[in-house]
Amino acid sequence: MKKILLALALASLVASPAFADNKAIAIDEMAGYLEFVDYGGGVIFAEQIPAEEYQKMMIIDARDKTQFDKSHIPGAVNIEWRQVLAQKDKIPKNKPVLIYCNTGSLSAQAGFVLRMAGYENLRILQGGYEEWKSKGGIDAYKKAVNKQPKH
Repeated sequence: MKKILLALALASLVASPAFADNKAIAIDEMAGYLEFVDYGGGVIFAEQIPAEEYQKMMIIDARDKTQFDKSHIPGAVNIEWRQVLAQKDKIPKNKPVLIYCNTGSLSAQAGFVLRMAGYENLRILQGGYEEWKSKGGIDAYKKAVNKQPKH
């Protein structure tokens, strides 16, 4: 009986004009964001980050704890991608923030949500942890610079 009452209450909430108004507001905010966001949406490649920059930023590993415990970018904190809003008080707005997952898709979702919440200091690691490792990890920038032809 409790489940039926809960389902009815939830159904009435979703059907309520207030819910519809809030949904419309959220959609308007997302549309505004998409109109003004820079192309690339705050994406950064591993080879664009000099090694010394990692110490200046908060690094968020958005994967689950098991993956984080196996291996992660040095200095990273583990905030699973679904928890970024719930734990936004731990995320600074006054210093660079780098967020990543395995491939970049879940961190892109978390990054979008954080940007909607006002985090303009956020960069999403393109290709995620796997691409970061394959490009040389902390030394990806140095490797990329050394590969450039000398004139």
